[in-house]
Amino acid sequence: MAYISVIQFAEKYGISERTARNYCAQGKIEGAFLTGKTWNIPADAVLPKRVTSKEKISPLLTALREQKASKLKGSIYHRTQIDLTYNSNHIEGSKLTHDQTRYIFETNTIGITDSAINVDDIVETINHFRCIDFIIDHTEERLTETFIKHIHLLLKTGTSDSRKDWFVVGNYKCLPNEVGGQETCPPEEVHKRMKTLLVNYNHNRQKSLEDILDFHVRFEQIHPFQDGNGRVGRLLMFKECLANDIVPFIITDELKMFYYRGLREWGHINGYLTDTCLTAQDQYKDLLKYFKVAY
Repeated sequence: MAYISVIQFAEKYGISERTARNYCAQGKIEGAFLTGKTWNIPADAVLPKRVTSKEKISPLLTALREQKASKLKGSIYHRTQIDLTYNSNHIEGSKLTHDQTRYIFETNTIGITDSAINVDDIVETINHFRCIDFIIDHTEERLTETFIKHIHLLLKTGTSDSRKDWFVVGNYKCLPNEVGGQETCPPEEVHKRMKTLLVNYNHNRQKSLEDILDFHVRFEQIHPFQDGNGRVGRLLMFKECLANDIVPFIITDELKMFYYRGLREWGHINGYLTDTCLTAQDQYKDLLKYFKVAY
């Protein structure tokens, strides 16, 4: 990854060097780090978003942050962590049950089991909890390559994949891959395709549900990572819904095949994916009603 100096970052965005250094020191520039007394800033880092008095945080995001901080059990935060993690992992082949996912979140154990459990399923479940916490804490940040790579790093750290020389955790794929028998973007073109995708997506400050779904489909078509693309993509959808005051949703196992069809047919019949996600959104709205969270 290429890095630039504080001076270069300040000149790029027309701000003072002092302001740029403060952003680095406050952790507002994702991926910036110190070498001695010198800040190294990712070349694709963006200017932190300033929250004005006119910008309101949604009641749901407020609840998620407050309940995360207080570790409140039996809350929308608690339920979101378990349901989103279980369903997203299960879609990708995890054998952990919903109860085992809940036990891991609540007690750091998997409960009683009469069958062998894949260690990666446990590690990736714990990591997925961390990913959700990260997107709750960083909801307002614009999507960047650095942000997306960090989600992948959180998800795959400590797994058996992370010990493979050719599998680069937190970075784009080195080897060609496919999804559902379909070819994806060649490794050497991933950076260019992702950069273009993000420039186009971030062009509009306020995103609609259709914008978010279109981004998701194009992200999955690129398939930038060796593994974990589906889970990273669904985490980004959840984050972007929160960021744009759209009720988020969880693709459940019951909706999986409709979700896959929607991904395949996007661009021809967009309604397949839209209707599936609206159904999932209605299910999440029922949870919000139960927990008395406004939306």
